[in-house]
Amino acid sequence: MPDNGNEAIFEIDTLNDIGPATKSSLKEAGFRSIKDLVIRGPIDIAEATGIAIEKCILLCNRAREILEDIGVLDKPFTTANEIYEKRKLEYRISTGSKNLDELLDGGIETRAITELYGEYGTGKTQICHTLCVTVQQSKAEDNISRALYIDTENTFRPERIASIASARKIDPRVALENVIVAKAYNSSHQEVIIQESPNVINLHNIKIMIVDSIVSHYRAEFLGRSFLSERQQRINRLLHILLRIAETCKIAVVITNQIQSSPDAIFGDPNKATGGNVMAHTSTYRLYLKKAGKNRIARMVDSPYHLEREILFALNEQGIGDPQK
Repeated sequence: MPDNGNEAIFEIDTLNDIGPATKSSLKEAGFRSIKDLVIRGPIDIAEATGIAIEKCILLCNRAREILEDIGVLDKPFTTANEIYEKRKLEYRISTGSKNLDELLDGGIETRAITELYGEYGTGKTQICHTLCVTVQQSKAEDNISRALYIDTENTFRPERIASIASARKIDPRVALENVIVAKAYNSSHQEVIIQESPNVINLHNIKIMIVDSIVSHYRAEFLGRSFLSERQQRINRLLHILLRIAETCKIAVVITNQIQSSPDAIFGDPNKATGGNVMAHTSTYRLYLKKAGKNRIARMVDSPYHLEREILFALNEQGIGDPQK
């Protein structure tokens, strides 16, 4: 059965091998589709519903098998050539800068997490605002593609979306209607928003989810070394949910990250991304942004296949673009 975009085929009721009481428990806990089961995982399901962990594991395995059968997820064993051919068809979203698109081999990749980190004023939020508009300039599956923007630092500005849209010859009101915004007030609220986001993604044809920034609330709430372990565990869990959302819902996920300085650094750049190895291991692509006079530098720090190199881009009325020659 092919994935024809009909979300009815993903509903919990399509699981014929579980009883009505289990289905009711799942729905009451907010699990509306089999995608939710795969994204959240057996431990989350058990904690939310009270269902035995052994049964939750079976539920997740069954949901994953269904998604594999209809082509949403890859089969457990497949050839590298099949994966290669499938990846050539992956949907990419232009950043608005030809240089940055080239660095990313065509734009922001779907089914992956792209992390942008750097000090303040390096263009992280400007890239995010621009992506909210550029995602609308290319249609996916004959529908207008929309953006989901999760704001944790109170930096989202609809006025900026409107000005970027006008500069790119898009009706500002239409552009604003195609951006869904969720403001997260603390780390727990941020986690709830992300857990509930698959339903919003399916309902509104979201093609890019932006979290600006991923660590802000955690840095503010988990102070001191005694809370470091809990903070990292929470961030790790959140990142893996985001990764499964990207894969299962076939969207691009972009997260911004802050930096911290190493006071003991004598040589080289003392700045490094916040979040440590948890962040480094989970992000698919990591871009380090720096100031360069009026322009900005984007350096590919980590990627499964890109070379480590850097490019110049500029901030302008269109959001971001390329430096004037």
